[in-house]
Amino acid sequence: MSMTPLPPKQEKKLLAFSKKVGRGINRFDMIRDGDKVLLGISGGKDSLCLAMALARRLFRVPITYTLSAVFIEWREFPVAAERINALQAFFSQLHVPLKIVRAQMFPPSFRNKFNCYLCARNKKRILFNEAREQGIHKIALGHHLDDFVETTLMNMFFQGEFSTMMPVQPFFGGAVRIIRPLCEVTEREIERVSRIVNPPVISINCPNKETNLRALMKDMVRKLSRVNKKVRENIYNLPWRINEKYLPVGLNHESK
Repeated sequence: MSMTPLPPKQEKKLLAFSKKVGRGINRFDMIRDGDKVLLGISGGKDSLCLAMALARRLFRVPITYTLSAVFIEWREFPVAAERINALQAFFSQLHVPLKIVRAQMFPPSFRNKFNCYLCARNKKRILFNEAREQGIHKIALGHHLDDFVETTLMNMFFQGEFSTMMPVQPFFGGAVRIIRPLCEVTEREIERVSRIVNPPVISINCPNKETNLRALMKDMVRKLSRVNKKVRENIYNLPWRINEKYLPVGLNHESK
């Protein structure tokens, strides 16, 4: 993907996408003038389209910020050299420095256990280390609106609590913040942009792909959307639409 202009129709679509990303950034005050932002790159279309949007956005906003990126290559799932080269070329065209970090997906500390929570925690640990080494205090991840919706449902169904993913999430007393600029962008919108950008997607054979609860939630939301096309947006906006008149606020209703 080049930073050179595309045909007008495609440029218009990329601009609309960038503005949608900017809406989430502005709503939650994610990026300020002078910020250094570390992009956590999974290799999927979401994080690659996020990198493209943040790089292109620099040309049209009245602030400046610095981007760098980290891609974690798991030793258990080595990536072919040509795929790594394509990824490096993509970020070179965006003028964003990319670092390849090789790490274990199944470190000894897991004690032969593995699940999505442990994997996510392992990724965060690596990104926190890289951010500290580079003197960066904001880490941008490629979670989109559908991820927020699926997380909300998983927490309700399997944890018995109302909680969700956060657009801005502080760690270590606010010393580091994870930001999710795609929070107001749907997966379908990213897929449309991906067809224009054609990013060098890298995928691995996830050990839990057949039992992933997120896939189950995705299918459920897809079916519900046939009844009401606003299902995704409605669930996403739930945390800001709490009707306390119909909630037992202040009462302890835990099971005895």
